[in-house]
Amino acid sequence: MGQVSGVSGGGAWGRRPQVSSDPPVVASSSQVPVSVPVAAGVSGGGAWGRKPLVSSDSTVSASSSSSSTVVASETARGSEVRNPVPSVQVAATDKKEPMKRPDKGGVVAVRRVNLYVNHFRVNFDPESVIGHYDVEIKGENPTKKISRFELAMVRDKVFTDNPDEFPFAMTAYDGQKNIFSAAKLPTGSFKVDFPQTEEMRARSYTFTIKQVNELKLRELKEYMTGRSSYVPREVLQGLDVVMKEHPSKCMITVGKNFFTRETEKDEDFGFGVAASKGYRHSLKPTAQGLSLCLDYSVLAFRKAMSVIEYLKLYFDVPDFRQFRNFRNNVEKELTGLKVTVNHRKNKQKLTIVGLSKEDTKDIKFDLNDPEGKEPPRKISLVEYFRTKYGRDIVHKDIPCLDLGKNGRQNFVPMEFCDLVEGQIYPKDDLDKDSALWLKKLSLVNPQQRQKNIQKMIESVDGPSGGKTIGNFGMKVETKMTPVEGRVLKAPALKLADRGRACREEPNPRQNNQWNLMKKGVTRGSVIKHWAVLDFTGNRMPNGFVENLIERCWRLGMQLEQPIVYKASRMETLSNYNALEELLRSVIDEAFREHNGARPTLILCAMSGRVDGYKTLKWIAETKLGLVTQCFLTGSAAKGGDQYRANLALKINAKVGGSNVELMDTFSFFKREDEVMFIGADVNHPAARDKMSPSIVAVVGTLNWPEANRYAARVIAQPHRKEEIEGFGDACLELVKAHVKVTGKRPNKIVIFRDGVSDAQFDMVLNVELLDVKLTFERNGYNPKITVIVAQKRHQTRFFPATNNDGSDKGNVPSGTVVDTKVIHPFEYDFYLCSHHGGIGTSKPTHYYTLWDELGFTSDQIQKLIFEMCFTFTRCTKPVSLVPPVYYADMVAFRGRIYYEASSREKNLRQPPPRGPPSLASSFSALTVEDKAVFKLHAELENVMFFV
Repeated sequence: MGQVSGVSGGGAWGRRPQVSSDPPVVASSSQVPVSVPVAAGVSGGGAWGRKPLVSSDSTVSASSSSSSTVVASETARGSEVRNPVPSVQVAATDKKEPMKRPDKGGVVAVRRVNLYVNHFRVNFDPESVIGHYDVEIKGENPTKKISRFELAMVRDKVFTDNPDEFPFAMTAYDGQKNIFSAAKLPTGSFKVDFPQTEEMRARSYTFTIKQVNELKLRELKEYMTGRSSYVPREVLQGLDVVMKEHPSKCMITVGKNFFTRETEKDEDFGFGVAASKGYRHSLKPTAQGLSLCLDYSVLAFRKAMSVIEYLKLYFDVPDFRQFRNFRNNVEKELTGLKVTVNHRKNKQKLTIVGLSKEDTKDIKFDLNDPEGKEPPRKISLVEYFRTKYGRDIVHKDIPCLDLGKNGRQNFVPMEFCDLVEGQIYPKDDLDKDSALWLKKLSLVNPQQRQKNIQKMIESVDGPSGGKTIGNFGMKVETKMTPVEGRVLKAPALKLADRGRACREEPNPRQNNQWNLMKKGVTRGSVIKHWAVLDFTGNRMPNGFVENLIERCWRLGMQLEQPIVYKASRMETLSNYNALEELLRSVIDEAFREHNGARPTLILCAMSGRVDGYKTLKWIAETKLGLVTQCFLTGSAAKGGDQYRANLALKINAKVGGSNVELMDTFSFFKREDEVMFIGADVNHPAARDKMSPSIVAVVGTLNWPEANRYAARVIAQPHRKEEIEGFGDACLELVKAHVKVTGKRPNKIVIFRDGVSDAQFDMVLNVELLDVKLTFERNGYNPKITVIVAQKRHQTRFFPATNNDGSDKGNVPSGTVVDTKVIHPFEYDFYLCSHHGGIGTSKPTHYYTLWDELGFTSDQIQKLIFEMCFTFTRCTKPVSLVPPVYYADMVAFRGRIYYEASSREKNLRQPPPRGPPSLASSFSALTVEDKAVFKLHAELENVMFFV
């Protein structure tokens, strides 16, 4: 190794930190003027301050060092880091922060239950200091990217060769650029040499390490005790890497999840794929102190085995005599997978890029003389492996794997290649039986999930195993945190009985569900002009339409006989022009034969789930302004009266009816208030999609005090951008739609934002909310606004302590709220399990109030959200997510359908050019044509076409 240069001094080092004995502290409405006066005497939300300066070249970094990027899963508040904070600068005096909790939590309850939560307290020494080091590893060619395999290889050699200076057990490495250490490390540049072997040529690297920060755990304690509002994000990220150091060596690592290497017999699917149980964990500052939140998970993996044996199992063949018959399927399955070779000792992971065109026995190449004395000679691959490695190739009549890179071929016989562990098998590709079994393993009941979590926290391979965390002065308690939950009272509902309003009290013993066997919807729609499109070729169940009409009438709807009936085929759905022509013919026939009538609804019968469904929705909702209701004939035949009732509820909501309302209006608000609920979500492309846009959906209520009818807007924005562009304009449009329907402008607005992590709260407050405020102010409008984030992407789970504390399925009761111990130390959040968990383990929604001009107490805001969960239009039970967010999620997904349908149609008309996508096609820029794809038809802007 080379000489150490530039050793710098360091902080409080040289002693093993001790665990602290101190306990932790615990609608088209553009014509509507926005000058409609606000109700007299209602004050606005106050001056918001100056508009922030937008900088095109500044970014906010979570790290104090520009040369180092911490790869960690959690932020200071414990949520996943997915997107950087946008480049917006707000003057320090104007910058808004998440509000503090206004009280000590809620107290209202019909009963209290004892629960356990999968949070495990982490004790740490607040006087400890952790060194944060930046690591840079360069090869002989400085411009060549170093693989993760090489990074680990070089780091391991440095530490192995110098155990006194670089103690493994006192450090944690994130696998890329960051090392965190409980001991002082040398700094400088080191030359790392690997001598030539039969397996590898001689290599030389430069390992440069420099200290970039000292992480003082005192800052974390001060933050959790409320003595500091500074978020010690880098401290938490460093501790997160420390917690992951041991399991990353013992378990299969997939992103931020860890899975066991051993699989049990009942977890093997039998075709080279098996399920593996594991967990995901995160560190969270909570009211009881630092917590480790750990939850159970399951994934399907390709088994680590020889490629030959894998193919035999996967394709269920004893040999490869018929290989040519399934060659294309083999190449499709193997391409992209990683393998190691077994004819050499080097276990570097190589990627399969394809198969050789020729069979192994026919491959020949030029072999160069290593000493350069002889000219290259032609040699067969079979002879080369026999002379070079002493290996005879058995399977000569099948292709080789191509393991080359950068356009250079590297053919290796399949029998000398082994699949690397930890390669996920997509669950969508599983056969029906395997998919059901994986679902069964994933959706275990609460008691089993609790046992699985307990087993993992106690495992020697788990996050509390090994010596590393102890050397950093940390200790994880292995008992789940006990908490008290409060069960809220379900609201009385308004239904109808023979045309008159009636009161319905959801029964807690029936998990707060209600039924419509002898009741009707609150306000049934009148549908005189509608059509039926049968894409099954007249194979719709006998009498289905008549039975559906009868069920609608029993619910209080007036569904007349259809005025147009057309039979078609499923193939029509895959033909854009034919489908649009068919839909237009329905409109034309209705207009021609029924005195200018336009179909209020088109009922579409389908025999299966096909991509043409997306095209149907896109054409109907953006080009023609048609409300459609699709159904599967197989489900209709088996579903009976319950199926028809569910279909009727969707139809009623889509055409302007009301299925359920609260008997008593939301008690928090005053009689003179006009209130609007807004929901917003961003739908991002799939992980491997590098070019599709992100889809924004914003929905808002159109009626008050019922607050159960919504208008929607769909917007496309650049790929994977979470910050909503033009959020203020979208909200103002929805306010205009509300005014158009009610004649009143809301004086109070509650915005529910979905899909953001804790690290993005700053963006929500100082970019999105600011945009809304400024847009409203420019239009002479100043309502009071409350902003609440709804989070489902977390690992927190609650388990009843006894049978008496749970529901009939062993889950926490519907309406259970928790706002002690495992919430934020001082900010305004709580967990609510509003729904009944019938399958698996209930997942609560984490609600976070960031901004509140309406002045809710904890009890009031919890009651509001729980009661809203009873107004979701598609079912007769409370849902798990507050409806504005639920609907926004549905609309954003609808926007994704539009994009996929339009892309498919565009590619059929004009195949995309080869090569990398352009800026416009990758949606880093959006053209007028791009945006038109998502523009709703004016007829549908203010109806719930999406439910």
